[in-house]
Amino acid sequence: MDIASLGHALSVWLLPIITAITLHEAAHGWAADRLGDDTARRAGRVSLNPVRHVDPVGTVLLPGVLLMFAPIVFGWAKPVPVQPGRLRRPRRDMALVAAAGPALNFVLALACAWLLVVPALIGGDGGLWLQQNLLNALLINLVLGVFNLFPIPPLDGGRIAVGVLPAALARRWAGLERYGLVILLALLFVVPLVTRQLGMEVSPLATFVFGVLRPVVALVAALSPWSAGQLWGAML
Repeated sequence: MDIASLGHALSVWLLPIITAITLHEAAHGWAADRLGDDTARRAGRVSLNPVRHVDPVGTVLLPGVLLMFAPIVFGWAKPVPVQPGRLRRPRRDMALVAAAGPALNFVLALACAWLLVVPALIGGDGGLWLQQNLLNALLINLVLGVFNLFPIPPLDGGRIAVGVLPAALARRWAGLERYGLVILLALLFVVPLVTRQLGMEVSPLATFVFGVLRPVVALVAALSPWSAGQLWGAML
């Protein structure tokens, strides 16, 4: 990839990625603040400033390396500080705080779908550049929202599960958080690699993401001027 191509790729991917991650994390902090815990707000995490949410390794270094050398991109932002004991109804409210991030990503995806009518009005190179940014933002927000719903803590889906499962099972499920990153990395990289060596293609996380992504894209299409086929074709 030459310098010009790299610069163009960064110009149409960097803003959508930073926006999706920043607003996802800010949504967690905002929800916690509204539900009684102002820890994130006092720490400056209810903010649209990306610097407050970016983890140098998880948000920049690792995704950048994977983007260049691997078919899968994986990363994380700084965890938003939440003290469950300060929430009005800790179990329920922690589930709502967790759900706020993916919900915000789905709202952003819907907004991008509607804004896709604008590039045609602008035309030229500027319209094409805006279209690429919007399509990338649509894809990133959908994938980020769905991926975070995978029900293993520390992902949002795992914390939602802890909030809705019966208390005894919820305590056991919450205990997975200490191994959560290892489990996710194994599902993301080790299982597909090992099964490929055995002549199979098994990728649990990819199966989950694409399985949930299809009805989510259909819902976004139903609420926007486009069909699901048009959105899939434009994104991929």
